[in-house]
Amino acid sequence: MQFLHPEFFYALPALLIPVFIHLFQLRRFKVQAFTNVALLQKIRFQTRKSSQLKKWLILLIRLLAIACIIIAFSQPYLSNQTAEKNSSETVVYLDNSFSMQAIGPKGSLLNRAVQDVLTGFDETEKIGLFTNDKSYKSTSIKDLKTDLLSLEYSQNQLDLNTLILKGTTLFSDSKTSSKTLVLVSDFQQHEDKIPSVIDTTIRIVLVPLKPINTANSYIESVSLEPSLNANYTLNVSGKSSSDTNAPIPVTLYQDQKIVGKSILEKSKNYKTTFVIPNTVEFNGKLSIEDAQMPYDDTFYFNIPKAEKIAVLAINQNSNSTFLKKLYAADEFIFQSLNYKTLDYSQLKTQNLIVLNGLNQISIALQNSLKTFMNTGGLVVMIPSKDGDLQSYNQLLATQTKHRLEPLSTQEKRITNIAFKHPILKDVFEEQVSNFQYPTVQCYYPLTTKANSVLSFEDQQAFLVQFKGLFVFTAPVETEASNFVNSPLIVPTLYNIGRSSLKTPPLYYWIGAENNFDLKVNLQKDRILKLGHKGSQFIPLQTNFNTKVSITTKEQPSEPGHYSILKDSDTLTHVSYNYTRTESQLRYSDLTQIQGVSIENSLDATLKNIKIEANVTWLWKWFVIFALILLAFEMLILKYFK
Repeated sequence: MQFLHPEFFYALPALLIPVFIHLFQLRRFKVQAFTNVALLQKIRFQTRKSSQLKKWLILLIRLLAIACIIIAFSQPYLSNQTAEKNSSETVVYLDNSFSMQAIGPKGSLLNRAVQDVLTGFDETEKIGLFTNDKSYKSTSIKDLKTDLLSLEYSQNQLDLNTLILKGTTLFSDSKTSSKTLVLVSDFQQHEDKIPSVIDTTIRIVLVPLKPINTANSYIESVSLEPSLNANYTLNVSGKSSSDTNAPIPVTLYQDQKIVGKSILEKSKNYKTTFVIPNTVEFNGKLSIEDAQMPYDDTFYFNIPKAEKIAVLAINQNSNSTFLKKLYAADEFIFQSLNYKTLDYSQLKTQNLIVLNGLNQISIALQNSLKTFMNTGGLVVMIPSKDGDLQSYNQLLATQTKHRLEPLSTQEKRITNIAFKHPILKDVFEEQVSNFQYPTVQCYYPLTTKANSVLSFEDQQAFLVQFKGLFVFTAPVETEASNFVNSPLIVPTLYNIGRSSLKTPPLYYWIGAENNFDLKVNLQKDRILKLGHKGSQFIPLQTNFNTKVSITTKEQPSEPGHYSILKDSDTLTHVSYNYTRTESQLRYSDLTQIQGVSIENSLDATLKNIKIEANVTWLWKWFVIFALILLAFEMLILKYFK
């Protein structure tokens, strides 16, 4: 037994007060004459004996009563640890990521964990609790009950280090209380490696929850390619961790209408195709049935209305035939104008401008191109071997501090490809090394090697990007280079053209930073909205002359088809899906972590914590004992003669 306020024991000398009262009897017997005392002799002896017993009994009761009162004020308690008031703090993390939808022995992993938390604490007990999205500090289970029962799944995942840091903030600042952090999760493998040692003063308990089986099937991705008869071929790729060879039925919807059915077979690597009509717009949905986790059984995609990209080639003496072939009429609106007959008012209606071998770039054209790039347009500068270096550098100065140096007549091979650059990252399936590299006969050395898309064998830049300006450091005309005959020219210039107007792809992933452009001319102070199921939100957007650039990240948070609204008019649709990072159900090995405790049952863990930190207060019992003793004293004084 321990005492919260042992200083009250200084009042124990008060026990001497009733002792002194009983020792110094203040009453005196008065002698009364009586004619015959022989008959009262026996009664007198008995009365004196009873009186002494009564005095000692009352003294004992009073001493015990005072002692009980003093002990009650010192607040005695029973505990397995040396504690003070509110000495034990518990913070619980509930993983509400999608993988917690998996079925365990008693239902879904998250629902079972919620029930264990609700029954593992008293309703009025204060705890800290946090999920992947929300945090509650020093809150009672009674106040948390509604939120826990309506807890929704989230695609957010937190690594172990982040969990510990976030959980630590929910404890009080007390340096004497014992703190326990309980992490309840399935602990799926994360991009960030799990630390081998956790050094913290907080006691950390890991409670890994495992499903009955780890078999899960899901749709991973879709892609589109042209087909015969002006149709599209939709390629569907799925995955399954099931040990069986059972096929997975998949259904294709257009809006709410079923337009096709197929199966994903293990023998075909869970891939299948659909032929869909080349309509103006196709809002598609793919669906499978899987009992493990429903979040990845639906896949939304959208084939938007095609917007043609405006490309203008400004020529002087160079041939633009290769540009006309690259920017075909099915995707681009291509124009080729002579430098001398250029109408500058046409520049603002373009998405991409190619300066094809201009000997000189006038100040007026430089200013127009600067405004064009500042409003979202892209410019490609292909120099001439007889070019005016000063005018070239003046154009570069609008986007960068780097400069071109005088022409060097030295043959060089274009050997280095920036495979991760946005222009080329999806072009090559693998990095090639035995490529037939193109060559140049002369080039303008650049004062930097950074931001290169293509470069020579000595790392000098051949094609480099500075914000909205792409600069070739060498002429591409046939007398000075064979680049126009190289396979590299097609994906390079084509993707630069495509990037000048980023039309929405088939789908986006929720939570990632997504960027796309809409070819629409908005008046000043007008905005576009994204709408879904009656709700709307305003995404981050920038209004340019010929397009609006939209960026989404935090929103949307729900998968589906989203309408892009201009006032009440729907311009097009974009589709969003949850990422599939949790679909493979791969779990981390926690046994190698030092500095933590690992338990298999949340219910048992909470009971153990409660037993270890339980403080049984005894002061109420001592108050009751004191009252009982005082009641006995009253009875003795009244009835004990």
